[in-house]
Formats: sequence, C-alpha cells, structure tokens
Amino acid sequence: MPIDSVLSAVLGSLGIPPDAVASREPLTGGTYNAVTRVRLTDGREWVVKTPPPNSGVCLSYEHDLLANEVTYYDACASLAGETAVPTVVRAELDPAAPTGAYVVMTARPGQPWHELTGAMADGEEARLRSALGRIVGRLHGVPVPGGFGYPSGALGPLAPTWREAFTGMTDAVLADARRYAARLPRTSADIGAVLGAVSYVLDDVTRPALVHFDLWQGNILVTGGPGERRVGGVIDGERMFWGDPAADFVSLALFGDIADDKDFLAGYGEAAPGGPVEFDGSLRLRLALYRAYLYLIMLVETVPRSTSGDRLEWTWNEVAPRLEAALTEIESAPRGRE
Repeated sequence: MPIDSVLSAVLGSLGIPPDAVASREPLTGGTYNAVTRVRLTDGREWVVKTPPPNSGVCLSYEHDLLANEVTYYDACASLAGETAVPTVVRAELDPAAPTGAYVVMTARPGQPWHELTGAMADGEEARLRSALGRIVGRLHGVPVPGGFGYPSGALGPLAPTWREAFTGMTDAVLADARRYAARLPRTSADIGAVLGAVSYVLDDVTRPALVHFDLWQGNILVTGGPGERRVGGVIDGERMFWGDPAADFVSLALFGDIADDKDFLAGYGEAAPGGPVEFDGSLRLRLALYRAYLYLIMLVETVPRSTSGDRLEWTWNEVAPRLEAALTEIESAPRGRE
C-alpha cells in the first residue's frame, strides 16, 4: 500500500478526517521505518511511523522495531519533569491490523544537532552537552522490568543475565552477516571468537537499564536561538534494549571516546543512579564490545538496505577500521577472569 494511503488509514483510525490535516511532511535521516510529520488544523503536531513494505528484509533484531519504540517512550513517561522524549498518542503493533503496524507520537521541537555545527554561540555546545548528560542520566534511572535484551522479542524472550542477552545480540548480527554475505574486516567466526573470549566482563552488569543505543546527534533535537538553545527532543527510540547503561556512551560519542566529553559526563554524573562514571578496566572493555556491536550493525545493514555508491564506500572506509580497532582493543585487554 502506498505510504499516503497507509498514513490516511492511520489517521482515520484516530478519527482524523482528511480536512483536519494541515500538512504532511516526510522526514528523512532514518534508515528503516517510514516517518511523517503531520500538522493538524487545530495546532497539534504528530510524528507517524510505519514499517517499510519489505519489512522482512532486515537484520534479525529489527523485526517489530515499533514495539521497542513504544516501550521506550512509555518507560520514559514514568519520569516526572522534562525529558525531551515524545509521548505516544496511539500505537498499533499488529502488522495484520487493517492499518498495519504504526506508532503516532507527539512531535518534539527543534532540528537535529548536527545541522547546527558551527552555529553555536560561545560556550553553548558545552552547556548543551551537560544538559544532555543530565537527560540521559535520568533516562537510565527509569524503572525497568526484570531481564535483559530487546523488548520486542525479536531475538527471543528477555534473558536473566546481561551476558546471555548480549551474546545473543552479537550472535544474531553475525548470523545476519553470514546470511547476507556482508563484507567485514574479519570472518564472522573470528569476530565471534574475539567477542566471546571476554564475555565474562558482561557479568559486571547486574541491573538492566533503559538503553537508547542510537543517540547520535541526528536523534538529538536542539531548539531556540543562538545563546538560548536547549535540548528539544531525544527521539527515535526504536533500537532500545534493556541492558548496560554504558552502551549508550558509544553512539553518544560516535567514532570518538565518551571519556573526552567532560561536559556530558559532568551532567550525567549529576543525574545517573550510579553517580559519576569511573572508567575502570571493566567499563573500558565493555565499551569496546559495544563499539564492535554497533559497527557490526552499521556494516551488515548495508546489504538489506541496498546501500551503494559513495554511501557504501564511506561506510566501509569509516566503520571497518573502527571495528578492527575495537577488536584489537578487546584482544589486547588484560584477562581478569574467565
């Protein structure tokens, strides 16, 4: 069904007639679900997400992504005060429903952070990073259910330990790599062996937290004029899981090291349940594991996304060396226990 027809059906299910829609604006930047910003004549602004028509051509963890997103926003709703997270207006997660699966959420103000690079007033970037740290710290403290993993159940039920859950997550993306014959800097068997050799460090995580895992600047909205900017939105929670809160530090410092982001860490330490972050050997090793997982996803997903040309070349040139670096870091880490 064409996206316009899907969108009309979704809005109709909410009792919104066509003449109540002031505008529809497709949003770009995502890599999986179709996203449309809808402005209603009464002033309300919503974002509508629907799965792509070929939703079966995806990575294993991406099945039923909308269930993760609804879980994320619903969990954040338990927090009092401003979290900059959308609110779910209506969700239908059954793909067999007349409308198909969808999520309608409130629109957050602002534009993606990366679009403002170079336009910040003096000191504004530091202030925003500190504010973002406080927001993420609060999100990591929301009440969570028992168990680790993706709430969608795409990889099976929640696991009792983080080691079991994360091992299942990495095994799944490596199986996807073999299924799609994805290009990797090492064989999937070699990568699996490197990751598995240090899986014991995951036992240091005993309490699951709400992990967004896609907190790059494109998913952080900034609103306001120069000198008055603030974080207006933390969006696109579809790739969330219950796990180690430190896993969020990877996308927050995409292609970098969160330890260098003193402003973010100061804000985070004020609001996170565990207080300031200590970069001990366990955390460093776990961060290398999470970097490897993210980089694997970025490389493998190019096949089902049919990525080509300059974008494919960029992904290989930027991501493959960083995956290799993460694997080398894991291999060189001291072995504290088995």
